[in-house]
Amino acid sequence: MAEQIVAEAKPKFHRESRKQGRGRKVPSNQAHAVAKFLRVPPRKARLVMDEVRGQYVQEALAFLSYIPNRAAGYISKVVTSAASNGVNNHSLRLENLKIVEARADEGPRMKRVQPRAQGRAYAILKRTSHITIIVEDVPRPPTVRKVGTRAAAARAARATQLTTATND
Repeated sequence: MAEQIVAEAKPKFHRESRKQGRGRKVPSNQAHAVAKFLRVPPRKARLVMDEVRGQYVQEALAFLSYIPNRAAGYISKVVTSAASNGVNNHSLRLENLKIVEARADEGPRMKRVQPRAQGRAYAILKRTSHITIIVEDVPRPPTVRKVGTRAAAARAARATQLTTATND
């Protein structure tokens, strides 16, 4: 009876095989890239990210190339990497890639000391950040041609009315 109750021992799994299921899972129409331990405060990086969030990748890169901010260079590299991941690993189209999520999380702080008067010491925190960009394959909306002025729009509307009246 005791022989029947003996339970089978589960094999021990190696640590690497347990880690395979971790990490952020993105859908098949998305790709992401992460840059960690960047020497730019997350607050300053968020100011730039708020401007590019929701834009298509090509417009965002053009916008970032003209911003005189150190964070813009780091964000530009991460956006380029996310777009490359989407094109090469997920077979997404570069023209349709749109930034759906842009995040700047706080990394570890480097603590330094500044000597002050009368033997005191002031703490200096050098902040770092982790930047995450997720791009998604979103088809572009059709472009609507705008007529230059209101008078030209009225003429175009009258012309379509005249053609439909003569055809009837």
